[in-house]
Amino acid sequence: MKGFIKFIRSQGVVGLAVGVIMGSSITKLITALINDFINPLVGILISRAGDLKSNYLAIGNAKIMWGDFISSLIDFLTIAFVVYFGVKLLKLDKLDQKK
Repeated sequence: MKGFIKFIRSQGVVGLAVGVIMGSSITKLITALINDFINPLVGILISRAGDLKSNYLAIGNAKIMWGDFISSLIDFLTIAFVVYFGVKLLKLDKLDQKK
């Protein structure tokens, strides 16, 4: 059992598991915050009232969905920010043993 625990600590599995669990557990909350609060504010700031995801650039028959891309980017950056500072705040980055 000691060998298994040593392997887990030395390979960084604890940090990875914490990141996955925290990331998946807060994704729904962060996505709701982005879709319901931040995207409408960004839409207003760029003079495109309404849903940011629905904004696009039409070139011929093609639609470049830049609003959806910006929304996904904001979503990703917010989740990464929350997970990073959550791990730092709880000092979970200290659980893994350095080689």
